[in-house]
Amino acid sequence: MTETQAAVLLADIALIIAVALLAGRIARRLGQPSVIGEIAVGVLLGPTLLNGTVASTLFPTDIRPYLGAVANLGLVLFMFLIGLEFDFARLRGSGRVTGATVLGSTLVPFALGILLGWYLLRSYDPDHRVAFVLFIGVAVSVTAFPVLARILADRGMNGTWLGAVALSAAAFCDLAAWTTLAGLQALAGASGTRPWLVLLCVPYALVLFLVVRPLLARFLVRRGSEEPLSAGDVTVVVAGALASAALTQLLGLHFVIGAFLFGLAMPRLRPARHEGLLRRTEHTTTLLLPVYFIVAGLKVDLSGLGADGLVQLGWIMVVAVTGKFAGTWLGARSQGLPARNSAVLAALMNTRGLTELVALGVGLEAGLIDERLYSLFVVMAVATTVMTGPLIGRLMGRDDGSPALLDPDLAVPPRERAVAGAGR
Repeated sequence: MTETQAAVLLADIALIIAVALLAGRIARRLGQPSVIGEIAVGVLLGPTLLNGTVASTLFPTDIRPYLGAVANLGLVLFMFLIGLEFDFARLRGSGRVTGATVLGSTLVPFALGILLGWYLLRSYDPDHRVAFVLFIGVAVSVTAFPVLARILADRGMNGTWLGAVALSAAAFCDLAAWTTLAGLQALAGASGTRPWLVLLCVPYALVLFLVVRPLLARFLVRRGSEEPLSAGDVTVVVAGALASAALTQLLGLHFVIGAFLFGLAMPRLRPARHEGLLRRTEHTTTLLLPVYFIVAGLKVDLSGLGADGLVQLGWIMVVAVTGKFAGTWLGARSQGLPARNSAVLAALMNTRGLTELVALGVGLEAGLIDERLYSLFVVMAVATTVMTGPLIGRLMGRDDGSPALLDPDLAVPPRERAVAGAGR
């Protein structure tokens, strides 16, 4: 890297952070998650407007690989946090409802997505047709756990039982999506490595959970479980996430899988230590992740979108929204939830945002989709996330989406409701 390139890179990163902060605040003022504003800026700076003149001026071609490296670092930390925040104990107390919601919100859109994939084969000629069709199923099945958590917090629903069910279901949907995506990448052999190397990811995951997890538990509680994590402790954990990401990349899977697995394998710490680790890692992620939005946006090109592209986008939107909404609603209703609360849950599960963007990026790099289809799915991800807030407000009967209009009984798990009812 020359001195000029280093200067341009640093200036670009500073510009991205400032613009992302401004766009995020504008989005929040409009009642949307900040990630919507950040993604929108990335798309607007891409080749869609002015034939990419702005992008080529601000982000020269020789600088983009370095921006990509910074973006990937932020992405590794983000995926580590997703795994870290996943908690298998979420199913306790609401297992049947959450399980039915997970099945409905995953299987129904996945099945419809497969049909959509076969339809799209008429316009696309992928190298791996089966992997392509299955990837489309995954792409319409994703729910963005972190964006959903923010929406629930903004609307005061994170303390409700319905909010807990939504978070639990979203977490398990994401787990299923990443597991399937790893299998699809192995099926496509997109990395160019020997196929048998991918099989080593299974024993590697076992080593993480059976060996690394206990070792980390001993290391991180050696000075008392209530003592905050030191900077050295956090450094070791982050280094482990980076090493895990590198190893899965070498084994033929995308590095985000390794980062996610390492976060998933992290021992459960006491709340103070867990929150300390989250807070320290999130600070770095907040600075680096906007770079990923810009890099991802530079790949979105809607300038040549013709009639066929609009038709395809329409079908993608219909399948994504209908499949997710209908599947979630049917799953929730099968467990006795009221119709309106089931509809609110279905609207929440339609949130895609950043998680969808990451999955699409993996598919693009793996050769499962091309940049045309990538662009269409990015539009779908943004549109479905933008729809969530207003739709919830309408379903609840208020613009602010006050949870007070939900069934009051859904503030607590069914088991506690039964106990309370017996004591009346």
